Amino acid sequence: MEGEPTAELIRAQLRRLRTNAELSQEEFGKLVHFSGSQVSAVELGQRPLDRFFLRRADEVLGTGGLLTSLLKLAERDGQPSWFRPWLEAERNAQQLWCYHPTLVPGLLQTENYARTVIRGDDMLSDEEVDKRVAIRLDRQAVLDRPQPPKLVAVIEEAVLRRAGEEFRGVMAQQLVYLIERTERPHVSVHVIPSEVSTHVGLAGPFTLARGNDGGWVGYLENQLGGSTIDKDQDVATLIARWESVRSEALPQRQSTLLMKEVMTSWT
Repeated sequence: MEGEPTAELIRAQLRRLRTNAELSQEEFGKLVHFSGSQVSAVELGQRPLDRFFLRRADEVLGTGGLLTSLLKLAERDGQPSWFRPWLEAERNAQQLWCYHPTLVPGLLQTENYARTVIRGDDMLSDEEVDKRVAIRLDRQAVLDRPQPPKLVAVIEEAVLRRAGEEFRGVMAQQLVYLIERTERPHVSVHVIPSEVSTHVGLAGPFTLARGNDGGWVGYLENQLGGSTIDKDQDVATLIARWESVRSEALPQRQSTLLMKEVMTSWT
């Protein structure tokens, strides 16, 4: 797997912890609901590290979540080089401003919504889909820390109403989650109503993060990945575009009422 040095550390820790617990691979396998041969394959690197397996291993071995925490590090290490600067900025942000013209922003997606969106890329294996979903959900932990960043998200009304029969349940759940999130004092979601037919944000999604030093960096997504923006002039342009996009959106209370209206229309 990507992040191989950390992955090897996980396997070494797993072997050490199992051995110290005086459990054979067969005995340990029964406790974590895997076969002995599957345990052996994980320890030898012949089977990908599995989040469920490591969670059960942490419980059985009483590690305090060590193995799953190391897996998060391995996944972070395995991120493309172009994405790592943004992950660092996101983790250290005091403020986050995000706009997406076609999707609910990743920091506010439910697991089912994220999985549905990611699975839309038919070039990804089931294993890669699971990995990307887990990473996206792990990133959301930044909003649950003791002193979370202030998140302001702007989305299009059309995003809330995009739901075929097979997607209706996913979107209804997503709307409930969005409304619940806005009850937190550090999360705001603003909706641009459908009657706003055009504005500068439709050129593409972007996010801005302000760090502890008061400086801003931006992030732009595209079909092949994304790029972190840190040049002063480019950041200033994104901030100006954010102000323009934000000015088109409804206030928080009206946005929440609109989300509730859409949700009620489906249920």
